[in-house]
Amino acid sequence: MTPSKTPAEILTIAGSEVRISSPDKMVFPEPGLTKLDLVRYYLSVAEGALRGAGGRPMVLKRFPKGIDAEPFFQKRVPENHPDFIDTTTLHYASGTSAEETVIRDAAGLAWVVNLGCLDLNPHPVRAEDLEHPDELRVDLDPMPGVGWSQIVDVAYVAREVLDDVGLVGWPKTSGSRGLHILVRIAPKWSYRDARLAAETLAREVENRAPGLATARWWKEERGESVFVDFNQNAKDRTVASAYSVRSLPDARVSTPLAWDEVRSTRPEQFTVRTVSERFAELGDPHAGIDDAVGTLDGLLALAAELGPAEKPPRGGDGSGRRQSMMPLIEVARTKTKPEALAALDEWKTRHADLVQALHPADVLVDGMRGSSSLWYRVRVNLQHVPEAERPPQEELIADYDPWAGKEWPGRPGS
Repeated sequence: MTPSKTPAEILTIAGSEVRISSPDKMVFPEPGLTKLDLVRYYLSVAEGALRGAGGRPMVLKRFPKGIDAEPFFQKRVPENHPDFIDTTTLHYASGTSAEETVIRDAAGLAWVVNLGCLDLNPHPVRAEDLEHPDELRVDLDPMPGVGWSQIVDVAYVAREVLDDVGLVGWPKTSGSRGLHILVRIAPKWSYRDARLAAETLAREVENRAPGLATARWWKEERGESVFVDFNQNAKDRTVASAYSVRSLPDARVSTPLAWDEVRSTRPEQFTVRTVSERFAELGDPHAGIDDAVGTLDGLLALAAELGPAEKPPRGGDGSGRRQSMMPLIEVARTKTKPEALAALDEWKTRHADLVQALHPADVLVDGMRGSSSLWYRVRVNLQHVPEAERPPQEELIADYDPWAGKEWPGRPGS
């Protein structure tokens, strides 16, 4: 993507000046959206976007080279940030810390978009209390082969479970294939408690909708079901918040819904152009979310009733690493998703006689979070291939090392 040569545009937003560099830079070629178009979109939905991300520390997910290149993740607030950008220092489980960005107004939204951010990725805590989440996040992540109607069925089961424990769920499209359900909670519980509550919710949804939903953490064990991803509530995790623009070619938006819309709508209906109009006409379906604060007592009581979740077996080599019960082979590790898909195509060409036996959920292409960017791992689950016909683990078609050049204590060569 070639930089625009047009001069910067200065926007005055509620008394604050925000400089938009290269305003005509094309970000989404398919719908023809420039950087300035994205800024104007966020300003048009600012009330809703700030309801989801305002006042929270956030990781900046930046796309400086456009949507076709991998983004990088920036935890630390850029130096020389304007006065209307607040900050707070987070301490991570790894022992590191970072002074992160906190936006509180529409000018802040415009500023992060100018940095190349498309979606907003806030932590589930307020800047005033970093150790006690005030939001439980239910991420309904469909496996390959799962249709929208199954996702919706699982969403309504999750709503039923939440209702049974006295909590109110607020649905939104993820901006990709799935659904998120947000739950406001009083900031009284630790991250550990919040994750346990989310895991308990996932287990109960699976209990009520076996075959449709799963709480199994290991991807190869889920089959063609909807994974209720409880680990999004772990410390250090962030998810795209309400009204976030996702990096799909159609400029799709993670859009809040009313419950009576969930079954009749589809994720692809919600784009930068349509959501701006929708917000102007309907307002924000999540306008009441901050008035529906609940307690985790019911889910934590259910956790005690269900007992500890089943743990996966560990390897017998003394490493303590988890051992899969599925016949998995690894195909490739790559820096980018196109490279991963190309490696998968090469493997399928080599083993064309096996492809017909594979189910959609048997092909696993996972985006793995590195220190500041994603890398990709490609695996194939051979569970549906007759044992006598299963190929052995072969040399990886591509073997990208995401840790090359990184030094830390104990790493060979450091």
